[in-house]
Amino acid sequence: QVQLAESGGGSVHAGGSLKLSCVVSGLPFADYCLGWFRQVPGMERELGAIAGIDDDSITYADSVKGRFTVSRENAQNTLSLQMDNLKPEDTAMYYCAAGTRYYWNGSHAYCRTGPTDFDYWGQGTQVTVFS
Repeated sequence: QVQLAESGGGSVHAGGSLKLSCVVSGLPFADYCLGWFRQVPGMERELGAIAGIDDDSITYADSVKGRFTVSRENAQNTLSLQMDNLKPEDTAMYYCAAGTRYYWNGSHAYCRTGPTDFDYWGQGTQVTVFS
């Protein structure tokens, strides 16, 4: 049974930091694209960041680039998201996701970045940023 368990959400003031973690079990972790998505009620789920199966294949949404850092630790089956300089517009439910849809560019595999490209999802962790 595949399980993704997020932790680390909370409430902070603008400019603060949080670190999210996701522990994954039940699948070959190193072979999966892993991502953080976020969703506000009434809005579509959107990309935060993706850590691909190659060290070079990391993708960030423009809205978080330069403030968020995604990383994966294959030995511990863990995906992390360090979020710095948080803004009120970062307030959302954050979801960890795993999938196997990627494409090759030369010798590197790049993960597809849409929510529908991911097969497994965690329950989410809430992040609230106060102005």
